[in-house]
Amino acid sequence: MNQAADILDLAAQAIQQNIDAVLATVVRTEGSAYRQPGAKMLICADGRSVGMISGGCLEPHIIKRAFWLTRHGASVQIYQTGDDIEYHKNGDSDLSIVEDDNSSIKDADMSEDSLLEGELNFGLGCNGRVHVLFERLATAIPLLDLIRQVRNTQQPVTIATLIRSDSAKIKGMGMQVGSRIYLDTYLKTGSLTDLYLNRNTISDSNTFIDDMLLNTIQKLSNHKFHKKNAEYIKLTSDLELQPTGDRQHESEWLLQRICPQTRLLICGAGNDVIPLVTMAKLQDWHVTVIDSRPQYATRLRFSQADSVLCLALDDSETLLNLSAGAAVAVMSHSLAQDRARLAVLLEHSAQYRYLGQLGPRYRTERLIKEISETSANPHILADGIRKLHYPIGYKLGGDGPEALALSIMAQMSAVIHGHAPQTSLPNSQYTIQTSEQSVFNNYKNDYAHD
Repeated sequence: MNQAADILDLAAQAIQQNIDAVLATVVRTEGSAYRQPGAKMLICADGRSVGMISGGCLEPHIIKRAFWLTRHGASVQIYQTGDDIEYHKNGDSDLSIVEDDNSSIKDADMSEDSLLEGELNFGLGCNGRVHVLFERLATAIPLLDLIRQVRNTQQPVTIATLIRSDSAKIKGMGMQVGSRIYLDTYLKTGSLTDLYLNRNTISDSNTFIDDMLLNTIQKLSNHKFHKKNAEYIKLTSDLELQPTGDRQHESEWLLQRICPQTRLLICGAGNDVIPLVTMAKLQDWHVTVIDSRPQYATRLRFSQADSVLCLALDDSETLLNLSAGAAVAVMSHSLAQDRARLAVLLEHSAQYRYLGQLGPRYRTERLIKEISETSANPHILADGIRKLHYPIGYKLGGDGPEALALSIMAQMSAVIHGHAPQTSLPNSQYTIQTSEQSVFNNYKNDYAHD
């Protein structure tokens, strides 16, 4: 959820200042698209806006029309990014509308209503379609509150947003475009809870309608996410009976797994950590900086970090708690500190998603040797050593703390998202190398510190 923090902050300001706003969310993409389902943008009535749902191509149009598009409630609009379009001398463009029969119409004097009946073509040459849900802030508040809850509790949740339905019964229950169902409640308790519809509306419905809704929710709940945490789902249900006979009901949903921020733990508080914190926060990561030296671990030095702690070297319990599910960078420029942190982390490889050690290869191998010699059970270190990336980061070129930070973020992101190369190669005596380090030696970072 890039830019999520900015959207949450602006939404809170708008509510406090009693300013209306519109939340735009990408709910489906076809073909090439700059942003993926789940991307959001918030547009305030006073002209402020944050977030992006495209590469900047759709935003000017959306900012102008967001409030008009939601004058009757939430709506879904389709934007084409196909062939180029012509621009007049005054800067206006010929927007084409593609109707259901795929015919193309161009009319410089089109009314707003006619534009809504089809798909706006922005002529970007990407040959894709972007489906965008528009809703007023008042109806989006429960969703934003849920996102804020996930960020605070670090517990993911699953929700389904209704994009389209041809069922009069579904609509009769009050579930309109933009309605959201909190699937975790159903998975845990078997009850149905919508984020902002009155739960009594569902409870008071007759059994026939409940069965149809349950059928839909069961299908949504059983869906397995692949690599993405937001997916467009089209469902068909045969539970709806019409006077003329049986009829299948179709509904379209955006299924989202709202996940906590990626967490970064940096063991060390030297000057080269500052740009790493900055880059991680640009990715909306949750960043914690620890160091045993109080003169280094100060809020003044790391104002952008979420947490800065002066942590004693023997406080293994706190170190493990902070590393749980996180990407960990060990970079204190101190042999004593790195040895202490690494000794704990190597023994608990299941705790973290990534572990990297700054410094030349021989320095890290020296640390591993010393840790192995003093360990009561050296074999317990094997999994941690396999998971350890050293020297930390990819060799991307450049020099200085900023280049180092970029190389570290690139490697962490690749590993976390499953894009790091995988191959098997022999191991050395003390280092059980990952395939990525061995095969792609040219891409390693050989910053020779300490």
